Amino acid sequence: MNAKDILKNYFGYESYNPGQEEIIEALLEGKDVLAIMPTGSGKSVCYQIPALLLPGITIVISPLISLMQDQVTALNDAGIHAGYINSSLTEAQISRVYSNAGRGAYKILYVAPERLESYEFVEFTSKVDISMVTVDEAHCISQWGQDFRPSYLKIVDFIERLHKRPVVSAFTATATEEVKTDISCVLKLQDPKVVATGFDRANLYFIVESIKKKDDYVREYIQKHPDESGIVYCATRKNVDSLYELLSGEGASVARYHAGMSSTERKDSQNDFIYDRSLVMIATNAFGMGIDKSNVRFVIHYNMPQSMENYYQEAGRAGRDGEPSQCILLFSAQDIMINKFLLDHKDFTDIPDEDIDLIRQRDARRLQIMEGYCRSSGCLRNYILAYFGEKRDTPCDNCGNCHREFTEVDMTEDAKQVINCVWETKGRYGLGIILGTLLGANRARLKETGTTDYKTYGALKDRSEPELRLLINQLLLDGYLIQTTDQYSVIRIGNIEPLRDAGTRILIRTYKDKEPDRQTKTRRKRSTDALTKSGFELFERLRQLRLTIAREEGMPPYIVFGDKTLIDMSVKVPRDKASMLRVFGVGRAKFEKYGSRFLEEIDAFQDENPDAVTFLPDGETASEEQVRPAKKQKKHKVSFYLKPGDAERFEYRDLYTIPELKDELNRIASADDAKHLFGTDIFRFLKEMGYVEERQINGEFRQTQTDLGLAKGIVNVEQTSKLGTVYTVLAYPPEVQKEIVEHYVTGGQSR
Repeated sequence: MNAKDILKNYFGYESYNPGQEEIIEALLEGKDVLAIMPTGSGKSVCYQIPALLLPGITIVISPLISLMQDQVTALNDAGIHAGYINSSLTEAQISRVYSNAGRGAYKILYVAPERLESYEFVEFTSKVDISMVTVDEAHCISQWGQDFRPSYLKIVDFIERLHKRPVVSAFTATATEEVKTDISCVLKLQDPKVVATGFDRANLYFIVESIKKKDDYVREYIQKHPDESGIVYCATRKNVDSLYELLSGEGASVARYHAGMSSTERKDSQNDFIYDRSLVMIATNAFGMGIDKSNVRFVIHYNMPQSMENYYQEAGRAGRDGEPSQCILLFSAQDIMINKFLLDHKDFTDIPDEDIDLIRQRDARRLQIMEGYCRSSGCLRNYILAYFGEKRDTPCDNCGNCHREFTEVDMTEDAKQVINCVWETKGRYGLGIILGTLLGANRARLKETGTTDYKTYGALKDRSEPELRLLINQLLLDGYLIQTTDQYSVIRIGNIEPLRDAGTRILIRTYKDKEPDRQTKTRRKRSTDALTKSGFELFERLRQLRLTIAREEGMPPYIVFGDKTLIDMSVKVPRDKASMLRVFGVGRAKFEKYGSRFLEEIDAFQDENPDAVTFLPDGETASEEQVRPAKKQKKHKVSFYLKPGDAERFEYRDLYTIPELKDELNRIASADDAKHLFGTDIFRFLKEMGYVEERQINGEFRQTQTDLGLAKGIVNVEQTSKLGTVYTVLAYPPEVQKEIVEHYVTGGQSR
């Protein structure tokens, strides 16, 4: 099997995303790789496919417990053997993982960086053939990155300790040129293949709202998007709690997450969000690292983040499935003060004293860049991309600023007054002093510094402070002024030569701030835009089936199938294995596990809606020639039932599981006008009888028997999946089997 076969058979994709094939080929040739790829572009596939083709085991180093668990669950669900080691496991469980990995049960093993120096891990790695070491979230190894983790420095010692140096690959979504160089040097990559596919996430719509009533904005946005999953980030725990109380009190489907909650509370909240029990998560930036939830449709920042790296990483948790999603930043001047306070109290444990001042300067510069983003009147996407080293000349036409109605104001003469004021300060003062001086403010600090005697004191008193902030921000962006990055930053003269040309103009684009009286617009179409009413009905039925399966399996719904896969099913309406395997994201392993149930649901929908048209081609109307008709057109069927003679053919056994009961009942049914029976129908009947229920156990919903069910003889039995996983299901004795049969003969659903 080659790489392309693995891509289709295990992951269900027909083609590579940009950069993936180049990276995979380099790794298979034994070359080190450094890859910078945006969130949602398929970084994990780039090392998972080589891991299956290389001879030994691949060690993936990741700081994210939740991401490890999600990826291992998804890999095993796709038929790929993988395991993980982190603090969520007991010592006995960790020993079992080492044992399984030692006998070759896993091709991929995820580990936390803190484990690299443990005695057990050192012993384990000395006995196995390690073909590749993959460093995920590689920016964490750089002291100049926004998320430096000292534990990542142990990776180099770990690699050098191995008896044979493996291939080394490093992946990150956000890295400036400086951080990229740092990753390569610190990891000691050997002549690496460097692949940067670009930072643009074309499906994300960016917007900055400068508003005061942030609570009202968030409330109204969630009300207008009641069925969408999203994240609201707040800078402080206090804001998280107050916003959570407000929204939950109004009945919104919300959860919360911050470091002030207990670990159990945080885990429960995270599971509620991942398992779609709560649609919206309100959290500090402690939440989200490693969350692989694909259907997050919006990320709202209640406060301005501290850096562009943080913002792009957090906003990038929207739209991982490639569907259009919104990234909204609610900005107010108070956000700057909050972030300065948080940076002043930053923890510098494990950071050498000689580096602290430099890090503080870089933090201050990052905060300035974020403020510039919030105040910018230019294309927001281009601002972000320019920060990461990608220059674009044309606006994106897919951000809030590109869709705003701006008025251009000539502020050339005002700009000269600003520069004159900075010249008078001799570069000694910061933004506050300069603004106060130009506005002619009556402040003791201005009298103390002597700026009240400047020629420029009060020179722009007819302008508002927001107008002057916008002007100074533009002068900083254009290089006419420079703002230092030390703790008490000051503003100095930059390159003002162009202003000596009489033809040079300083044009400032302004717009009137708006309160939340409109819905943020998204220009890009979603895949669901092509679905008709019938298509949406099918999509919702498939989503419900996915939720049922996810609860049965005890895994997040998006690991069963992502929304993009269900939408493609709703468009293509597959009726057999061959057509189902052509659906995006359906590989052979997933088809074997789930395919028949989804085909049954699609068949049932088509039986009930034989003339349904599920989608319209882009830009066209619903004529007979322009739509894709259903492949089969059957007569309308009634709900499943048994004829009296059918019951006599039922083969009673000591115990039946629900899938076995479903198969046996469908086998004996002779009615031509009856629909196929599903396991969910049987469980629903047993639940109505009071024999079974769904309970939340360890954050997951499990099917279990009630006291009445125990009295009826319903028991738990262990079964083993094709992948060797042992799990528990309910099994039903002859007495209950008889009740089910009689229900469908006499008391079944109406016919």
